[in-house]
Amino acid sequence: MPDIPLKHQCFDLTFSPTADQVYVGLLNGAVKGFSYDSEGNASQTFSLRPAKQSCRGVSINGNGDRLYVVSKDKGLRSIDPARGTVIEEKLGAHDSAINRVLACTPSIVATGDDEGVIKLWDPRKPKEIKSFNHHFDYISDLLFTGEKNQIVASSGDCTLSVIDIRSSRTEPFAQSDDQDDEFLSLCSIKDNTKLIVGTQLGMLSIFNRSSASAYLGPVDRMPGHPSSVDALVALTDD
Repeated sequence: MPDIPLKHQCFDLTFSPTADQVYVGLLNGAVKGFSYDSEGNASQTFSLRPAKQSCRGVSINGNGDRLYVVSKDKGLRSIDPARGTVIEEKLGAHDSAINRVLACTPSIVATGDDEGVIKLWDPRKPKEIKSFNHHFDYISDLLFTGEKNQIVASSGDCTLSVIDIRSSRTEPFAQSDDQDDEFLSLCSIKDNTKLIVGTQLGMLSIFNRSSASAYLGPVDRMPGHPSSVDALVALTDD
């Protein structure tokens, strides 16, 4: 993939599951799409600025035909990436600035804000279908595992939590103890049996995912990063 220069800081990005395209959310509120090839070529497919404040999160659905974006202005918007137009917007979706968004299933989109509130949305409905307030600091990352229908959330309150999207309860399936280190990023490996968490102090904390009690604390820690681990991606399942 080629380097793609941007005039403004990039807060988040996501890749299309169906095409060689990437979408980015920028500091100035703009959302841009780019196509690329293996020869090192890239071209912009669309650019729009749905919000005047920073676009903090972007996530695309499994079909690659709807892009969800969240902004500091507390809005949740969906974009048609083929046309580069806003399809729908939910203004005031949260009471605080929204930090993360994740398209989980065709009928579930998750958002997390600066105050630790997590909301679940059905794109076909105007209001959220569930709201969770068990975190008290910003939501830094969201991860969905389809085989268990669970959303894992990391937070600046030094804990992570697990939400079962099938449950009618507005309490988490599990939540870790306070780890005295802000959790910033999430990644699953080993066929989703282990969870890697990047932290503010540069530690990688490893959790088992065998049961609710397994999330209380990590089974191992890997030190060595000189600064915070803001993002994680699994290159292989191991």
